[in-house]
This record gives sequence, structure tokens and C-alpha cells, in this order.
Amino acid sequence: MLPLNLNARAAKIVETMRAGADERRIAAHEIDGGGLFIDCGIKSQGGLQAGLDLARVCLGGLADVSIVMGEAAGRATPVVQIWTDHPVHACLASQYAGWALSEGKFFAMGSGPMRAVRAGEPIFETIGCRELSDTIVGVLETRKAPPPEIVAKIAKECGVEPYNVTLLAAPTASLAGGLQIVARSIETALHKLAELRFDLSRVVSAQGSAPMPPVARDDLAAIGRTNDAILYGARVILHVTGDDESLQSVGPGVPSSASRDFGEPFAAIFARYNNDFYAVDPHLFSPAEVVFQNIQTGRTQVFGAPKPEIVAQSFWG
Repeated sequence: MLPLNLNARAAKIVETMRAGADERRIAAHEIDGGGLFIDCGIKSQGGLQAGLDLARVCLGGLADVSIVMGEAAGRATPVVQIWTDHPVHACLASQYAGWALSEGKFFAMGSGPMRAVRAGEPIFETIGCRELSDTIVGVLETRKAPPPEIVAKIAKECGVEPYNVTLLAAPTASLAGGLQIVARSIETALHKLAELRFDLSRVVSAQGSAPMPPVARDDLAAIGRTNDAILYGARVILHVTGDDESLQSVGPGVPSSASRDFGEPFAAIFARYNNDFYAVDPHLFSPAEVVFQNIQTGRTQVFGAPKPEIVAQSFWG
């Protein structure tokens, strides 16, 4: 059981979003059979504030997310920054898009604190935590409104009533949807560490940043740009404890450069594998640069480096 009330924290963010729906350019809809759907970029236009809120909901209210002006390859671009003192709970128990949801022609990847209540993914065996909550909040990456059947499925697997389910959604090719995906810099580093069997309890705080791409013409193109923002543009600092030798051992395998598929825009990689995510080398999905700052020994170790020329090719080429 999680002591940090991820769903309750996310619900408070949702309340603020609903109260300021017009300024965020979002819309809330009741779902037949129970449940609430908040459109952040499907039929509603959504905006940057909606994207920030969407990212914070994904993180269960346990991380700060902001946008600053930065640059990539000498060109001005927004940069999405994130920091958290609870990286494992915020990023792996909540933010990670690990729940594939399908019903008929509907498909979406599910994120957010509802995952911590279901706790049905292998990652929960690694991080060893679960939350109990009567109400749940989730985020869907999709271009379609969730049908009642999906709400019923989510409610059943989480052990709650459908009317206690709140789902927020935005497509990848939207301001809000793109922003919340690019806010996953820390999450990708932690997930890679989990795959490498690193003791995640050693990661006590984390910071990350990634350039936010222009909204693409369609979701497939947006998938390429948002992945490139992380793979070739993201930089993550992990504040850790323990010995330095193990960090030196695991470090080279953490950044995206450890993958055999590293080195060209994701759209080209994806096309080479016939748009099959599962065929892409899983070691690719991590930040360009990962920094370990050992708060016990005072030593800093850096692995990987951004590739701004690939970011530029992806964003503006």
C-alpha cells in the first residue's frame, strides 16, 4: 500500500482543471454507465496549462512540472522540466504508460495513479507497492473518447465503481498530449534501471528535462518527435545513495546510446520495424544523458550525451 495518496492528489488537480476548464480549453463529460471523461485535446483544443496539469496527474501530484524557453541545435524551443522527491512512486507506480487498454476498435495506453490501484503490471513486482483507493484517476493516450465498456473494465480491474473513475485523455499530436509525454524523462531512466535490476530504493530524488517538439501533423509523426525528444534530447539527474562502483557498472547501459537502434530519428527506426513498438530494441527507450549524483560520496558520474542534430532533424527537418 502506498502512503502517498496518489489518486487523491491527482483528484485535487482534476478539481482545479474542471474549475478552470475554459481557460485550459478542455471539457468534462459524464460517461454513460458512470465515470467522468476530461477531453484535453481530442475535440477540445487543450493548451499548455492543460498539458502541465495532465503531466502532474500522470505523476500522481508528486512532481513539479514546468516549461522554460530553451534551445536545440541553436534554435529556440520550449523545454519541459520535472523534479520529484518521490521518483519511484511518481514515475513508475503512476506515470509509466504500462496499461494497454482495448475494447473493440478503441485502444489507448493508460497512465496515472489508477495503475497503482490495479498493480497488475510486472513493474509492480519490482517496486513492491500498491495503493488502495475508492476513487481512481487515469490518463489515456488516445484520439477517441473512452467508451463505457473501457470505464467498466478499468473499474472492475481496480475494484471500484464506474462512477468513481475519472479519465483524462489527449492524442500525441496535441499541445497537451505532447507535453505530458515529453515530461517522462525521469520515468524512462528509472524504467531502464529497473530493467537492469538496479536497486531503485537508492534513487531518492530526481530532475529531468527534454525539449518539447512542435505539434506534428498526425499521431504517427508525433510519436516520432516525442520519442526523439527523450532519446536524443532528454537529460536526467538522479540523486542516489550507496557505492560508486555499482553506478560505474550500470551507468553505460542506462542512456539511449546503449541501444543497437540508437543514432537516427525514431520515425525511421519505427518504419524499419513496420511500426511495431515491440520489435524496437527496448534498450532504446531512455534519456540521452543520465547523471548520477551520489549524495553520500559526493561523486558525480555522467553517461551518454544529447544529440541536438538529431533533435533538429526530427523537429524541423
